Amino acid sequence: MDYYNKVIESVHVRFLKGNNFKIEKPVTVMDYEESENSLILLHHGSLKFGEDQELVNEGEVLFIPKGQKTQITFGTGTKRNELGMDQFGDNKRKFLQSISFKDIKTTEDDCISHVQFESKVFDVVNFFNSLDIPPFIIRFNDRIATLVEDIIKELETTNVGKERSLKAQTEVLVIELLRHILKNRLFTEELSTNSTYFKDPRLIDLFNFIKANIGGDLSNKVLAKVANVSEDYVGQYFKMLTGINPQDYIEYQRMETAVELLRTSKKSIRDIGKEVGYKDTAYFCRRFKMMYGVPAGKMRRRESLINIQ
Repeated sequence: MDYYNKVIESVHVRFLKGNNFKIEKPVTVMDYEESENSLILLHHGSLKFGEDQELVNEGEVLFIPKGQKTQITFGTGTKRNELGMDQFGDNKRKFLQSISFKDIKTTEDDCISHVQFESKVFDVVNFFNSLDIPPFIIRFNDRIATLVEDIIKELETTNVGKERSLKAQTEVLVIELLRHILKNRLFTEELSTNSTYFKDPRLIDLFNFIKANIGGDLSNKVLAKVANVSEDYVGQYFKMLTGINPQDYIEYQRMETAVELLRTSKKSIRDIGKEVGYKDTAYFCRRFKMMYGVPAGKMRRRESLINIQ
């Protein structure tokens, strides 16, 4: 248990956004994917996910870890649209309409609450993403459902300390999520095999160095000096503990940083590429499209459309 306490203490949590939606039209998204860890609470109606279209009952929560693709169906009815994630993102307002939490309690329409949060180990590694945990339903846990509701209700207030409250409630939410996983013995193999990075401080030094120098020289020669191992061994060492080689991890972190800059800044794509370590803009654009399936410019436009306020 001390090990898992260490895990929880090392996970830094940040609330990102929350919303309530009324499902206007039934829709199945064939390759649904969330940009961050997401919890979807079903208030009324129907929500299904996965190839077998497993049913989420009213009052239950669907957890979708960052980057995990699944098939998801919003709403009831035999006539429904089947879309890819890009199509759904471009047309989201046709299917999901924002609604207040107060109105959810007085309507019988299909409704969900949606909360997104970031959880990073030592503020570097995306925790649930690194564990490779698939989407799953949180059943028989009123505590988590209530916390989602409390966060949504706090969002709709203008109270003093609102941001601090959201941060605190989201931290409790993540703790309860981890407790649920451990109590129900879910994904114990993934937890034991994919979180080995907690056991070697040299790897944490590498994580922190990569984050602090994301736009600089991150060759194996440089990483070897940070970890105090040989240049020939550093790649094997890193992969042994994380499951991926360091240069693949570095590219992933660079692209994640680029996506964040696309979302939060008005910097040019050329400047963003340079900031994350790509001197050649054309090469950066090719690698970005290869990783995300869309050009960087389209990613920026899509994010602005998906964020329904």
